[in-house]
Amino acid sequence: MEKCKLTCKIGPSILNADLSKLSEESERLLDSGADYLHLDVMDGHFVPNITFGHPVVKCLRTKIPKAFFETHMMVSNPEQWVEPMADANVDQYTFHYEASNDIPSLCRKIRDSGMKVGIGIKPNTPVDIVKEYISLADMILVMTVEPGFGGQAFMANMMPKVEWLRQNYPELDIEVDGGVSLDNINLCAEAGANMIVSGTAVVKSQNPKEVMLDMRNTVMKGVLKNC
Repeated sequence: MEKCKLTCKIGPSILNADLSKLSEESERLLDSGADYLHLDVMDGHFVPNITFGHPVVKCLRTKIPKAFFETHMMVSNPEQWVEPMADANVDQYTFHYEASNDIPSLCRKIRDSGMKVGIGIKPNTPVDIVKEYISLADMILVMTVEPGFGGQAFMANMMPKVEWLRQNYPELDIEVDGGVSLDNINLCAEAGANMIVSGTAVVKSQNPKEVMLDMRNTVMKGVLKNC
């Protein structure tokens, strides 16, 4: 039997951390077993909130030179920020399908800048809308809340999107983001997600190492089942 090519990855969202201690909080999460850091970039236009941009990401990179950085670009005109994020040594640039008028061109620009390509879809966006772009992307992100704020309730009715992606693209990296906790991680795993973003449940936990280990074990079972 061919070895499963999927891997399970847990990426805490640092939006819920103490942003005055961003590097220390990031190091704490990495030391607790995080596979990557999920950096939520919001512009106050595409979503009704403002977080941080490439200068902060670049400063964080100087403190944490080796961790995998994924920037989740909840911004209008995501083309504008590709080069600054590449300059900040971001590893994966995830933009929203709804924010771009020329997705193929944007994907090429991201890849030419040396970053991996992620494409995210909001809850009201049909999942099959991205199928013509799958070959251009490294990962598809299914939002399980409305993007813009942390602490929202997980939308279980987004799981059929994950199932559809996994059934049609068995080796695709599929990420879920929004309200993911130990109470619903099994739904994500059973649907076929292998990349898990979790904010409050991990960052605010008294034992983030234990929470991420439990999440990883649950998702790993789902990954093996879906191989």
